[in-house]
Amino acid sequence: MDRAPGPSARLKLTLSYAGFVMVAGALLLAAVWVFLNRVPHPGLIFEPDYRLAVVRTFAPTAIAVLTFLLVFGLVGGWILAGRMLAPLTRITDATRLATDGSLSHRIRLPGRKDEFRELADAFDTMLARLEAHIAEQQRFAANASHELRTPLAISKTLLDVARTGPNHATGEIIDRLHTVNTRAIDLTEALLLLSRAGQRSFTRERVDLSLMAEEATETLLSLAEKNGVTIETSGEITPTIGSPALLLQLTTNLVHNAIVHNLPAQGTVWVSTGVRPRTVVLTVENTGRSITPQLASTLTEPFQRGTERVRTDHAGVGLGLAIVRTITQAHDGTLTLTPRAGGGMRITVELPAVSPHTDR
Repeated sequence: MDRAPGPSARLKLTLSYAGFVMVAGALLLAAVWVFLNRVPHPGLIFEPDYRLAVVRTFAPTAIAVLTFLLVFGLVGGWILAGRMLAPLTRITDATRLATDGSLSHRIRLPGRKDEFRELADAFDTMLARLEAHIAEQQRFAANASHELRTPLAISKTLLDVARTGPNHATGEIIDRLHTVNTRAIDLTEALLLLSRAGQRSFTRERVDLSLMAEEATETLLSLAEKNGVTIETSGEITPTIGSPALLLQLTTNLVHNAIVHNLPAQGTVWVSTGVRPRTVVLTVENTGRSITPQLASTLTEPFQRGTERVRTDHAGVGLGLAIVRTITQAHDGTLTLTPRAGGGMRITVELPAVSPHTDR
């Protein structure tokens, strides 16, 4: 925003300090003047015009005192204002660096807690989060480019084979192209969903997470049976506020992830919902290979995969848990991933609860 130039804050504070000192001095001199008029001065009591004599004696001293106070107020105010505004100068310099793209700089204002240091600490926290967010977006863009480039490269290779090798089975090439194209479409749709959830551009309404869990389980039941995985559901009504479509996508991703990352045979998935004092909870657990806490902490990053899937024909695009995390954050919730002692994972989504009698 373009603004007209004006006096600096330091000059304003200096003039304020000097003005305050001048007013205080004038009030003090006025008090002395009243005192001299009410209590006769021994050296002037025999003057014919006592009041005029008091003025002649008092005026030079008053002028000298006010002049001194003015100079003292200006000089002292300038120094004090500079010391008081020094932290603000550091904050301004850091802001300019951040505007120029340097997000690694931190103010780290020393000293005890006060308003300036609270502002500096809040700004440092904002810079840290912004730097982490941008770094995450850069990694995401690089990974997305790599993931999208792979099916495109495969499609190009298949088309080259079909063009240069007429003896190749056309039906086989078409089937492979269809598979590759389907994966590219799924990846693109997942990226769009991730972007939509991150922007929070959705209508909020009352949602029962237990119904979302029931619908997701029914949808994926055939996949679970095909992979030899048993799904067990339990819980109670869990009302929250959010997007039904996004929360269904969240639940579906969790159940799908629990099915495909499971034991080769006789695996189990547990889906449960519950109510806490101020939140509702959706928990999805599964059997499977052992996962370290270090690996679990990275699984919500885009294109991160923890273990091999039971079946490759249902391999996702590596955005399942990343979408879950984004949808959870967009609904002001928390996502927790905990490895199970016997193998597999426990994933908990906690969202703000609403009263069962509340419509909005």
